[in-house]
Amino acid sequence: MKYGKKYAESIKSFDKTKQYEIEEALEIVISTAKAKFDETIEFHTKLGVDPKQADQQVRGVIVLPNGTGKNVKVLVIAKGEKADVAQAAGADYVGAEDMIAKIQKDNWFDFDVVITTPDMMGVVGRIAKILGPKGLMPNPKSGTVTMDVEKAIKDVKAGKVEYRLDKTAVIHCSIGKKSFGKEKLLENYNALLDAIIKAKPAAAKGQYIKSVAIASTMGPGVKVNAKN
Repeated sequence: MKYGKKYAESIKSFDKTKQYEIEEALEIVISTAKAKFDETIEFHTKLGVDPKQADQQVRGVIVLPNGTGKNVKVLVIAKGEKADVAQAAGADYVGAEDMIAKIQKDNWFDFDVVITTPDMMGVVGRIAKILGPKGLMPNPKSGTVTMDVEKAIKDVKAGKVEYRLDKTAVIHCSIGKKSFGKEKLLENYNALLDAIIKAKPAAAKGQYIKSVAIASTMGPGVKVNAKN
């Protein structure tokens, strides 16, 4: 596989086979994030669970101590008083059937998160097959189906991330931007890893955290020594 010049230089700057302590790993990732934009720092962990088993699912939400650094656009599907609350709380878009129609007819997706009230789930369900594959379908477990739309909006804007297993038993999450610096990224990393460890299913056997790696958007992955 042929790499770009910057990527190739980055790979030579550290040992790809070695597991680094998180502080050193972050220093490497920050130093190898050489793009002209503020790269996202990504977290990836392989877990010792079977994602096909219902009792071994790992999923949850956490508000990162220092946020994600991303300007998250929020769409709220609500009516009446809850719609007014959503507007006041800083939602980027608020509506009901009109928003559902816009998504269906115009293929509109200028938002990152959908929040709705329980009474509107029937309406949102009309586009479940559109939202689901994009990871945008509201869900009570992620706090995006709730009567407390104000708190949901504020949590998302403050840096709430959802972590969940993919089909290969890996969790992928953002822990911030390069510009955060090592200390803030370390706080976010520790908070996320702790949350995942606490979410260990009772049915999980053997080693739970199989591997952890961090990387910038355009940079190589660095293996982390994650004790659990």
